[in-house]
Amino acid sequence: MTTNSSTKLPVSFWVLSIIALLWNLMGVFAYIQDAYSKDEIMASLSEAQRAIFEIQPTWLTAAYAIAVFAGAIGCIALLLRKKWATPLFWISLIAVVARTGYYFFMTNTTEVFDVVQGTILPIAVIVIAGLLLIYSKIATDRNWIS
Repeated sequence: MTTNSSTKLPVSFWVLSIIALLWNLMGVFAYIQDAYSKDEIMASLSEAQRAIFEIQPTWLTAAYAIAVFAGAIGCIALLLRKKWATPLFWISLIAVVARTGYYFFMTNTTEVFDVVQGTILPIAVIVIAGLLLIYSKIATDRNWIS
Protein backbone atom coordinates (compact mmCIF):
# COMPACT_ATOMS: atom_id res chain seq x y z
CA MET A 1 0.00 0.00 0.00
CA THR A 2 1.26 3.44 -0.88
CA THR A 3 1.44 6.06 1.85
CA ASN A 4 0.10 9.53 1.27
CA SER A 5 3.56 11.10 1.48
CA SER A 6 4.67 9.20 -1.62
CA THR A 7 1.40 9.36 -3.55
CA LYS A 8 1.65 11.76 -6.47
CA LEU A 9 -1.32 14.06 -6.39
CA PRO A 10 -2.97 15.52 -9.44
CA VAL A 11 -2.65 19.29 -9.83
CA SER A 12 -6.44 19.44 -9.62
CA PHE A 13 -6.25 18.34 -5.96
CA TRP A 14 -4.20 21.39 -5.06
CA VAL A 15 -6.23 23.74 -7.23
CA LEU A 16 -9.57 22.53 -5.82
CA SER A 17 -8.28 22.53 -2.24
CA ILE A 18 -7.00 26.09 -2.53
CA ILE A 19 -10.20 27.33 -4.19
CA ALA A 20 -12.22 25.57 -1.47
CA LEU A 21 -10.10 27.21 1.23
CA LEU A 22 -10.62 30.63 -0.35
CA TRP A 23 -14.38 30.00 -0.53
CA ASN A 24 -14.50 28.98 3.12
CA LEU A 25 -12.33 31.91 4.17
CA MET A 26 -14.89 34.19 2.52
CA GLY A 27 -17.45 32.55 4.79
CA VAL A 28 -15.24 33.12 7.84
CA PHE A 29 -14.80 36.78 6.92
CA ALA A 30 -18.56 37.15 6.35
CA TYR A 31 -19.20 35.65 9.78
CA ILE A 32 -16.69 37.99 11.42
CA GLN A 33 -18.18 40.97 9.60
CA ASP A 34 -21.67 39.94 10.75
CA ALA A 35 -20.44 39.57 14.33
CA TYR A 36 -18.55 42.87 14.54
CA SER A 37 -20.60 45.10 12.21
CA LYS A 38 -24.06 43.97 13.22
CA ASP A 39 -25.44 47.49 13.78
CA GLU A 40 -24.27 48.72 10.38
CA ILE A 41 -25.60 45.65 8.63
CA MET A 42 -28.96 45.86 10.40
CA ALA A 43 -29.25 49.55 9.46
CA SER A 44 -28.83 48.66 5.78
CA LEU A 45 -31.70 46.13 5.80
CA SER A 46 -35.38 46.70 5.17
CA GLU A 47 -37.76 46.38 8.10
CA ALA A 48 -38.89 42.90 6.94
CA GLN A 49 -35.30 41.73 6.53
CA ARG A 50 -34.31 43.14 9.92
CA ALA A 51 -37.22 41.32 11.57
CA ILE A 52 -35.86 37.95 10.39
CA PHE A 53 -32.51 38.55 12.06
CA GLU A 54 -33.96 40.06 15.23
CA ILE A 55 -35.97 36.93 16.03
CA GLN A 56 -33.37 34.32 15.08
CA PRO A 57 -32.37 31.94 17.87
CA THR A 58 -28.85 31.92 19.32
CA TRP A 59 -28.16 28.43 18.02
CA LEU A 60 -28.42 29.79 14.49
CA THR A 61 -25.41 32.06 15.06
CA ALA A 62 -23.56 29.08 16.53
CA ALA A 63 -24.45 26.99 13.46
CA TYR A 64 -23.09 29.76 11.24
CA ALA A 65 -19.79 29.84 13.13
CA ILE A 66 -19.50 26.05 13.17
CA ALA A 67 -20.24 25.82 9.44
CA VAL A 68 -17.66 28.36 8.31
CA PHE A 69 -14.87 27.45 10.73
CA ALA A 70 -15.28 23.68 10.29
CA GLY A 71 -15.27 24.15 6.52
CA ALA A 72 -12.14 26.33 6.58
CA ILE A 73 -10.28 23.98 8.92
CA GLY A 74 -11.42 21.05 6.76
CA CYS A 75 -9.84 22.74 3.74
CA ILE A 76 -6.62 23.26 5.66
CA ALA A 77 -6.74 19.56 6.57
CA LEU A 78 -7.10 18.73 2.87
CA LEU A 79 -4.05 20.84 2.04
CA LEU A 80 -2.16 19.08 4.85
CA ARG A 81 -3.40 15.77 3.39
CA LYS A 82 -5.18 14.71 6.57
CA LYS A 83 -8.28 12.55 6.47
CA TRP A 84 -9.78 14.38 9.44
CA ALA A 85 -10.95 16.78 6.75
CA THR A 86 -13.90 14.46 6.17
CA PRO A 87 -15.46 14.72 9.66
CA LEU A 88 -14.95 18.48 9.56
CA PHE A 89 -16.80 18.67 6.25
CA TRP A 90 -19.59 16.55 7.76
CA ILE A 91 -19.87 19.01 10.66
CA SER A 92 -19.85 21.96 8.29
CA LEU A 93 -22.52 20.42 6.05
CA ILE A 94 -24.80 19.59 8.97
CA ALA A 95 -24.48 23.14 10.34
CA VAL A 96 -25.14 24.66 6.90
CA VAL A 97 -28.22 22.50 6.35
CA ALA A 98 -29.55 23.34 9.83
CA ARG A 99 -29.03 27.06 9.31
CA THR A 100 -30.43 27.14 5.79
CA GLY A 101 -33.33 24.90 6.75
CA TYR A 102 -34.27 27.33 9.50
CA TYR A 103 -34.28 30.25 7.10
CA PHE A 104 -36.22 28.38 4.39
CA PHE A 105 -38.84 26.76 6.63
CA MET A 106 -39.12 28.98 9.71
CA THR A 107 -38.91 32.45 8.14
CA ASN A 108 -40.01 34.27 5.02
CA THR A 109 -36.42 34.80 3.82
CA THR A 110 -37.22 33.80 0.25
CA GLU A 111 -39.88 36.51 0.11
CA VAL A 112 -37.98 39.44 1.63
CA PHE A 113 -34.55 38.93 0.06
CA ASP A 114 -33.80 38.88 -3.65
CA VAL A 115 -33.57 35.51 -5.36
CA VAL A 116 -29.76 35.44 -5.15
CA GLN A 117 -29.51 36.17 -1.42
CA GLY A 118 -32.68 34.37 -0.44
CA THR A 119 -32.46 31.22 -2.54
CA ILE A 120 -29.51 30.74 -4.88
CA LEU A 121 -26.65 31.52 -2.50
CA PRO A 122 -27.98 29.38 0.39
CA ILE A 123 -28.52 26.43 -1.95
CA ALA A 124 -25.06 26.93 -3.51
CA VAL A 125 -23.51 26.88 -0.03
CA ILE A 126 -25.18 23.54 0.73
CA VAL A 127 -24.10 22.09 -2.63
CA ILE A 128 -20.49 23.22 -2.18
CA ALA A 129 -20.37 21.88 1.38
CA GLY A 130 -21.68 18.54 0.11
CA LEU A 131 -19.20 18.46 -2.77
CA LEU A 132 -16.31 19.14 -0.38
CA LEU A 133 -17.45 16.22 1.76
CA ILE A 134 -17.61 13.95 -1.28
CA TYR A 135 -14.22 15.17 -2.51
CA SER A 136 -12.59 14.46 0.85
CA LYS A 137 -14.00 10.92 0.74
CA ILE A 138 -12.65 10.46 -2.80
CA ALA A 139 -9.27 11.78 -1.67
CA THR A 140 -9.25 9.29 1.20
CA ASP A 141 -10.24 6.39 -1.08
CA ARG A 142 -7.48 7.30 -3.52
CA ASN A 143 -5.00 7.54 -0.66
CA TRP A 144 -4.32 11.21 -1.34
CA ILE A 145 -5.00 11.98 2.31
CA SER A 146 -4.61 9.77 5.34
